[in-house]
Amino acid sequence: MEPHVRVSLRALTAFFLVSVALVGPGCRRAVKPEAGGDRTVEAGVPEGFGSEARGAPEVRWDFGDGTPPQKGARVSHAFPRAGTFTVRALEEDKDEVLASATVTVVPRPVLRAIPADAEVALFFPQLRGNVEPLVDFSARLMGEAQARRSLEEAPLLSLVLSDLRGQPRVVDPEEGVGFFSLPGFEGTVALLGVTETQAALDAVVKELESGGAGVVRREPEGSVHLQRESGAPLLLFPDRGYLYLVVPDTEESDGAETVRAQVVKVQAQVGGAPADATTLEAIRARITGMSGPGLSEVPLLTELRSKVGAGNVHLFARAEGEEASSGIRGLWAALKVDGGRADLEGWVASEQSLFDGKSAPGSELLGKAPAGPFAALMVSIPPEELAKLVFGAPGSERRARTQQRLLGEGFDASEVDGLLGALRGDLTLLAYFDAAAFYRNFIRGNRRPEPRGTLLFQAGLVRSEPVLDWLTKRLQARGQPFEVVKGADATRLRTRVMEQPVELTISADRLTMHGGESLAARASGDVGAALRERFDAQAFTPGHLSAMVDVGRLRAELDAPQEVPGVPSQQLPVARSLVGTLLDQLPPVELVFLDFAPEQGGGRFRARTQLRSR
Repeated sequence: MEPHVRVSLRALTAFFLVSVALVGPGCRRAVKPEAGGDRTVEAGVPEGFGSEARGAPEVRWDFGDGTPPQKGARVSHAFPRAGTFTVRALEEDKDEVLASATVTVVPRPVLRAIPADAEVALFFPQLRGNVEPLVDFSARLMGEAQARRSLEEAPLLSLVLSDLRGQPRVVDPEEGVGFFSLPGFEGTVALLGVTETQAALDAVVKELESGGAGVVRREPEGSVHLQRESGAPLLLFPDRGYLYLVVPDTEESDGAETVRAQVVKVQAQVGGAPADATTLEAIRARITGMSGPGLSEVPLLTELRSKVGAGNVHLFARAEGEEASSGIRGLWAALKVDGGRADLEGWVASEQSLFDGKSAPGSELLGKAPAGPFAALMVSIPPEELAKLVFGAPGSERRARTQQRLLGEGFDASEVDGLLGALRGDLTLLAYFDAAAFYRNFIRGNRRPEPRGTLLFQAGLVRSEPVLDWLTKRLQARGQPFEVVKGADATRLRTRVMEQPVELTISADRLTMHGGESLAARASGDVGAALRERFDAQAFTPGHLSAMVDVGRLRAELDAPQEVPGVPSQQLPVARSLVGTLLDQLPPVELVFLDFAPEQGGGRFRARTQLRSR
């Protein structure tokens, strides 16, 4: 058997030598490069191609996205924009395709580019279709020049606006723009998805320099350190398809007070040291070193997103301080803009039922009131919860500050607490405009455009004595003449405010105030039903805080009178024209609506602003 073994060993040795020769330098083509197969990646995020194995061939990689080819056995490449691209491994000196893969590039979601521990985040999910409506709405509301000035003051938004104006595109319209805050940092970080990183860096630096900032130094990896005229530092840097600008808070002195001015107000570490270059570098390291889905898959945010519909711009915030200690967990809101209408919907998450699960009755006044108010406010909140909202929770710093302010204004804080304890929890305010009285005063009175109309206020009571006592003391303290009329079921206090009659009626279960012109000529009806039909089926009902201001109705009533008793007919058109001119100088707001109500696990709020048609 021994000869047979020797023959086998010789054969194996020969086979091994031949194999080594075939894979050696003289036969590199026998080992093909590895393209890695078809895949989906995010724009701006580096992706590897090829092999790091010993002996892997060095080839020329064409990524199919218009960027220059790279040479190497293993290369890394970040696709600057979304799309489908064919990556090819080519022979170094030829165009022969040795391997290929189809790469589908999707936009990198802005929430994946924001760290998971962000405390506040305001962002557009993508630029395309979201920024333009908001810019148009702002231009209609404030005027185009002022709107652009306001938007350009926000970090990186000037680059977005330049892109919208058709200038050379460096931002990625499929990716987002936003602002966020981080724990322990008193300031804001802005981010923007870009396709041309260096061009975007240069454009932002140029914009900052035009605003007075100066470049301190540039780092090899692309970071740019800047300094504002005030001496405060800024840091601009790229990371995985996004451009970040770190902006510390600044302090501006205004008399004896210090005002913190910033894009997103963040309560971070009280008393922390001013930000320096080292602090900003630490922020950069936190962002560039993060991995995973970022803020996008944080459980609280995922929970909140399911509560609210889509919008052009979104806001996420975690609860801090008093809010967190009271059981509030966080907030999510979406703003949707369509032409001249902006709708805000949001959800506040709470660990326990808001208002401790207590409820308050609905408005009795809305059930039967004069028709046609141009403004309405209804509050249906338990009085102790109302006190927390107005003054702060008992024992809190805000409560102490509020009580101190009341004392400075001559109010006894204990009296105010007693007054709130006498309330039932339902409060309603209605405002009516009287165009005839307005024009009579304007033309024949003091010739000043003073408002004329009526205010109706009603509050349910559980005890009337504290309310009557408090109102009487307040009128006496002001030295204001008033008349007391006692009836079998109610006490009336009559006085005048701004030359207008005011009557306060206090009964066992209700406080009613009527101030201004008589409403006897107006028909009465279910004003609450009319408001719910117009705005929301649940608004202005028990448990809600609802409000509306109808500026369009105010305009219509001012324009309606063709004649006013006691006013010469030839003077009325001139007055109407003058008033119309004055109104045209105001922001073109037609309508504002707000509503908040607790629901299981939190509370929902809605708001609407409607602009006047052009």
